[in-house]
Amino acid sequence: MQGCYQTVSVQDTEEDKLMPLWLDKFITTYQSLDADNLELLAELYHQDIIFRDPMHTITGIDALSAYFEALYQNIFYCHFRITQVLKNGEQAAVYWQMEYAHKRLNKGRKITVEGHSLLMGKEDKVICHRDYLDLGQMVYEHIPVLGRIILWLKARAGR
Repeated sequence: MQGCYQTVSVQDTEEDKLMPLWLDKFITTYQSLDADNLELLAELYHQDIIFRDPMHTITGIDALSAYFEALYQNIFYCHFRITQVLKNGEQAAVYWQMEYAHKRLNKGRKITVEGHSLLMGKEDKVICHRDYLDLGQMVYEHIPVLGRIILWLKARAGR
């Protein structure tokens, strides 16, 4: 266990126990990322990055940087805690917990979301980043009327 993340390799060779530079940079950067250091994205991501989340597909470092800049304009607070890392060569799955506060969601109070990212490295940078998370937990449940409907639907589906 290093810091607040655990590395679990799917292979047992000595080489697989080492953290690739691109993965180490990803973990370090995301645990300290905020509106004041978004320039770190250019050091982390390959110029031809393909980034996907449940709402977007973004190609290229310039487009990704612009996306993050717009995203962080509405966020008061955002912190990632890496909980587990699974890696195999130039691929990794990083499990995380994000705590954030958005000025238009949940009355500006903190929201916690769990998810994971599938990553691929190339030339010591992340070339592919795909996020998997519950969009209802992240956004929809915190919109006044819609939130109650989403929570009701989840409860009903769970029966």
